[in-house]
Amino acid sequence: MEAGGALEAEQEEEQVMSEVHLGCPPRFPGLYLSRFTFSSRPLDLPGGGRGEHSDGCERASGSPDAIAVAVDDDGDLVLHRRRRNRERRRSEDHVLAVQHGVTSSLQSVGLQVWKAATLLTDFVLHKSFTTSEFDGVTAMEIGAGTGLVGLAQARVARRIFVTDRGTDILDNCLANVRLNSSMLKFDEAKVLVRELDWKMSWPPPVGTHDASDPSSIYFWSASEIKEAEQATLLFAADVIYSDDLTNLFFDTVRQLMSRGAKKVLYLTLEKRYNFSLDELDVVANGYKHFRSFFAVQDGCGGQDNATLKPGLVGEQIDLAMVPQYIREYDRGKDLEMWKLMYCPN
Repeated sequence: MEAGGALEAEQEEEQVMSEVHLGCPPRFPGLYLSRFTFSSRPLDLPGGGRGEHSDGCERASGSPDAIAVAVDDDGDLVLHRRRRNRERRRSEDHVLAVQHGVTSSLQSVGLQVWKAATLLTDFVLHKSFTTSEFDGVTAMEIGAGTGLVGLAQARVARRIFVTDRGTDILDNCLANVRLNSSMLKFDEAKVLVRELDWKMSWPPPVGTHDASDPSSIYFWSASEIKEAEQATLLFAADVIYSDDLTNLFFDTVRQLMSRGAKKVLYLTLEKRYNFSLDELDVVANGYKHFRSFFAVQDGCGGQDNATLKPGLVGEQIDLAMVPQYIREYDRGKDLEMWKLMYCPN
């Protein structure tokens, strides 16, 4: 293999790990099961504070040699920690069980849970506990990954489309729907896991379920496309990490939001910083590009910057207004949340 090809293959296989999974042992292969706990009362921590981190991950039942494992800072196994964690749970706690990978290639980051998804889940939980705004609506999660946000919304939605690309990610997402339907008391039938490839224009192609093709269960029907266009609520978490994917994401969003019912998109992201040789400074790659896709204003009244792309307008949400419900993550300082709307010309 030529040097250039070898480097490209190495980059494609480079493994990344979400901070949410820091308690999990990366040297063991396979899928793991993490339990995220929440109750109807937010955490009583100043400034949104730090949740109680998970003590480790349990090997998913479908993985070989299923065992419960935890490691300390030196990589040594620690026994009995999960039992103590269960004893600390309050009687009113609910549990979201999420099957996920511990590390993944950049191509498969949807197999992990990322902090922006836990933030957006906190927001959905807060709405469900304090208002009826999200009750009985049709919603869609775009780039759902493990489906964490969609699972939280399924508790109160009339219908939720959970979408992503790739059979491995969609299979894992469907497994999470089945894991949680009884624990969170929602009807599996109202959660539709569907493939949505941002490289293809909306609407997605209509397909037919074929018993000889397992991936066909993720095909759309014509009636589902019409129903999705009547969705009023869209969610997206941690989909901003590549300029090319950001372009495709906003193309899909504009096409979807310009059809059917008036929609609101709630988007969360984590600003990731790297040193730029071009700018000789630490920068958040892709953030400026992300901000170029919408004007910052309150509603569709008027654009404050005519050079920005028309159609989408955004309003940043103060995270102090979004209490933390999920214990097992630390928000840190680099998460943001935006409310985006489509204003026709």
